[in-house]
Amino acid sequence: MSDNARQSLTDKAGAAMKPDSQKSTTEHIGDKFKGTADSAASTAQPQSEKSTTQRMGDTVSGNSNNNDESLLDKTKGKLGLGGN
Repeated sequence: MSDNARQSLTDKAGAAMKPDSQKSTTEHIGDKFKGTADSAASTAQPQSEKSTTQRMGDTVSGNSNNNDESLLDKTKGKLGLGGN
């Protein structure tokens, strides 16, 4: 998985800087959806595959996962289908 599947730091900053009182219902829903999707992508992507910029952004936004094993690899390991 690459950083392409992730929300850009510019988009995150833009959403955070606009006050909630000035956002439409559609913007609120979009922000929630994008945030959830980005958090899931952060968890699924091993730290070793993230760019330096993405790791820094995850640390700031609280989306940091501190493992080197992807969610898929963990699941495979638990099911005995390979992995580490």
